[in-house]
Amino acid sequence: MKDISIIVPSYNEAESLPHLAEWIDKVMAEHGFSYEVIIVDDGSTDTTWKVTEELNARNAAYRGIKFRRNYGKSAALNTGFVASDGDVVITMDADLQDSPDEVPELYRMIKEDGYDLVSGWKKKRYDSKLAKNIPSKFFNWTTRRLSGIYLHDFNCGLKAYRHEVVKSIEVYGEMHRYIPVIAKWAGFSKIGEKVVQHRKREYGVTKFGMNRFINGYLDLMSIMFMSRFGKQPMHFFGAIGSVAFLFGFIALMVVIIMRLAGIMGLTSSVWFYLSMFATIMGTMLFLAGFIGELVCRNSTTRNQYLIEKEL
Repeated sequence: MKDISIIVPSYNEAESLPHLAEWIDKVMAEHGFSYEVIIVDDGSTDTTWKVTEELNARNAAYRGIKFRRNYGKSAALNTGFVASDGDVVITMDADLQDSPDEVPELYRMIKEDGYDLVSGWKKKRYDSKLAKNIPSKFFNWTTRRLSGIYLHDFNCGLKAYRHEVVKSIEVYGEMHRYIPVIAKWAGFSKIGEKVVQHRKREYGVTKFGMNRFINGYLDLMSIMFMSRFGKQPMHFFGAIGSVAFLFGFIALMVVIIMRLAGIMGLTSSVWFYLSMFATIMGTMLFLAGFIGELVCRNSTTRNQYLIEKEL
């Protein structure tokens, strides 16, 4: 097992990859780490894969995985996690905004301080305040409140993981933003944070649009629901369904009694329809919980990605 696995999701980053590789090699040599670098080409349309092949030919520590099409950062990270063999796994973006100089300290925090996961905190950012900084602060505040994990920057691409963590979690959709939440849910609760350098982008353009904030909150709701009820959906749907059914049944009985007593008409009362609606909805929710309990996230195709080439 190597000391460090570095996973680099890449989408149209042919210009920056050679510089990143040179920087990584320099840091690894200075500290005497055994290492591997896994470049996951997420369906790039430029020469990213050609650059990856050249890096592999020059240094066998560089491995490559090429998706046939663009699946997104979560897919790239999850595939990299599966392929990694390092005692400590580091993730970083390919755009040179993450500094490899941070790797030795991240490694130390995992090995010596005993953290399961260390997340980078880009305290000083060079992004647009309106497009990224302000929405990011609100996003991080919301995630802290809902998850109980007090990190300043959940979405920082520079993170370090103990080997057992990446082999125990599953990342899909756009849930790479919430890996600390997923790790905590899996039982890895010692999560730390380190202030890291944020550098200006030197090549290319950002690959994320404003829709990431909408999708991000939807994914957060999914994670929070799954962490509480993913294995026992009946606890959620069954509880609400039971309350709705009980309310509807009692209301229906009251309406029928009042009808028999001649106080009110049956079908002419709005309470009759409300009670029937509540009873039916309660039954449907209860059945949804039961079906969810049977399914219980047993999808076999969630993380199947078409890999075109592999080095």
